[in-house]
Amino acid sequence: MLRESLRGFLGEQWNANCIRLGPAPQDIAGIWTKLVGQGVATLGGKPDAGGLREAVVALAELGRAACPAPLWSAVLANLALSTSPSKVAVDLLQALHAGSACVAFSFGTLDPDPAAGTLRASDGRVDGLVRFVETAGSCTHLLVAIDRSRLGLVALDGAGVEMVPTRAMGAWGLYEVRLNTAAMSFIALDDGVIDDLLPKGKLMLAARAHGAARRAFELVADYARERHQFGQPIGRFQAIQHKLANGLIALEGVRLMVDHAAKLHDVDDRDWRHFASCAITFASDALRRTSLETQHAFGAIGYADEHEAPLHFKRVHLDMMALGGASHAKRSLASSLLDADSSGLPEYDLGPAGNALREQVRGWLEQNWSGERKAAFERRPFSRREFDAGFARDIGETGWIGLGWPEKFGGQGRSPREQIAFMETMERGEAPRIGAAIQANALMMFGTPEQQRNYLPDILQGEAMHGMGYSEPQAGSDLAALRTSAVRDGDHWVINGQKIWTTTWWGKYMFLAARTDKDAKPPHAGISMFIVPMDAEGITVRPATTMYDGSFANIFYDNVRIPLENIVGEVNGGWKVLTGALAFERGLVGGGIVLKVAHAFEQLRRLVMTRDDTGRALADDPIVRDRMATLAAEIEVGRQLMMHCADLAADGMTPPEYGAISKVFSGELMERFGEAALDILGMRAALSEQMPGAIDNGRFEQNLRHSLMWVISIGTNEIQRSLIAQRGLGLPR
Repeated sequence: MLRESLRGFLGEQWNANCIRLGPAPQDIAGIWTKLVGQGVATLGGKPDAGGLREAVVALAELGRAACPAPLWSAVLANLALSTSPSKVAVDLLQALHAGSACVAFSFGTLDPDPAAGTLRASDGRVDGLVRFVETAGSCTHLLVAIDRSRLGLVALDGAGVEMVPTRAMGAWGLYEVRLNTAAMSFIALDDGVIDDLLPKGKLMLAARAHGAARRAFELVADYARERHQFGQPIGRFQAIQHKLANGLIALEGVRLMVDHAAKLHDVDDRDWRHFASCAITFASDALRRTSLETQHAFGAIGYADEHEAPLHFKRVHLDMMALGGASHAKRSLASSLLDADSSGLPEYDLGPAGNALREQVRGWLEQNWSGERKAAFERRPFSRREFDAGFARDIGETGWIGLGWPEKFGGQGRSPREQIAFMETMERGEAPRIGAAIQANALMMFGTPEQQRNYLPDILQGEAMHGMGYSEPQAGSDLAALRTSAVRDGDHWVINGQKIWTTTWWGKYMFLAARTDKDAKPPHAGISMFIVPMDAEGITVRPATTMYDGSFANIFYDNVRIPLENIVGEVNGGWKVLTGALAFERGLVGGGIVLKVAHAFEQLRRLVMTRDDTGRALADDPIVRDRMATLAAEIEVGRQLMMHCADLAADGMTPPEYGAISKVFSGELMERFGEAALDILGMRAALSEQMPGAIDNGRFEQNLRHSLMWVISIGTNEIQRSLIAQRGLGLPR
């Protein structure tokens, strides 16, 4: 409600054109007076006036409108002074909220950027200067950090104060404030207040930069739909679609991270600092990169300074460079993760039911998947660790394979957050894979009652695995081009053709797509789905070793006869079954991938922190610390995308484009993590399993090789980017 209200208000009351040649102080003062009338000057002061979460919403709208009103400074003043008993603080806040005072804020010598200024304060006077002060020419007072326990207040129209307008990134709006024995009032604050003010201020800048980047991005998406080149909209070109898909992924990641950190702050969750540092670390690169790509997509039209997009480009860069850029956040993040007392990545609150299930599954694994049983499994080569039939049957007894299934199919009807709790705990316990989620979902959605009775109980009990027979030599991502045929012959279907890259070739059944109408237009209208028993006569399986030491197979179907009732859904209605099942999987697969990365990160973190005989550790290396902080921030983005998909699913179904966003980001994060782990650990990490001296039995190099599968399977990331652009941004096919 606040977002929509401010967007409408600024649309009516603010014209960004006035800031192109330098914002006139009276224009900024005028819009600020109107905003005070809307009540935003109290944000961050008291819970009933709106907290940090509301503040980041408001800052994002100012960024979107290219409005330089001094809300950022006002919120920092509220956050710092709202509990101070000082008369100076009380009087200032009363004047600020009434609109009779307007504050510019500076962190002074506490700014992580050493060029931000120097101050010498004593006996009620201050000398020195502070740089990069926003909208000081429109404000009545400067509130500046003197040290970690005091703020100083200076009247900007007082003696000994000079304000010099500063042009930065080609834009006006910053000031250098020079102080020559100027009168200053001091406000003492409790320990930690000013230290915590810095990440709050940086988080709000990230929110404002996000608003600016999002507005420019929406403009370029509109432009791509309308601008014609070579006889068609430029939004039809795959290069533009993928460029904009990347932008949307980055923007959604920043939006979710900023909101989550602010929300945790407002409920006094101790992890808010971790998430604020992650949000700032990720946003600093992601928003600047998105702004650059936005300008690229606009081409020369966006290079003209009278266009709106350059305003937002400048805003993004100024905000993400301020307060030391991402460096301070990365250092803070590295300390929280790599110093001696670190507990690692925080555990998410998944609600009472999710948290309880996590503990229940953890306890079950300690009893049933530990000790010699687990050790024996881990001694196997990776090619024999893809599945464990005994484990699948044991966990089948718990009913957890059907955790999210509706109760009418024998499932437990648990929420998406409970499913995340289960997936996370299984990953941390390094348990083997179980279930056949895609096939079970297809049967529940499209199967006959008889099929549901015949096949679902075996899946639920861990007795049957189903493979997926989709890809063919000439039909990988383009599944509509598949040629494997199914022809009706009396009371049977006769199947002929070849499937490739089939991973679960050793399963009991194959969920197979075949053509039942070779003349159908469009081609996907002639496809049907079948359940094929893998012991049927006429099936030839030729396994092959994958580059990640797993296996897949070429499977040949030569006059394979299956009963008529083995068709799933309608004849020639298989496309609906296939895409429905895949959409379901994509809504979960991104979460599954990022949970794997999070677990691998914890293994890497422990190795990095381990000290050798000389007392040295990789965690002492500033380059390693920077790399680990970046990975941690990206993992939290992936987990936030996962949580958002879960919440969307709880409200109905995850939109296909959002499942694709999560899958693309997390799959490519797994690749980046694998490369980073090898860089950090060195050549010993490249030694493969069972080799002398291999780190963690070759875990990290094998993870990298395995990561390639996740950007290809369930639809390549290139196809997913096209889906994001077309479904998420409305670009033409």
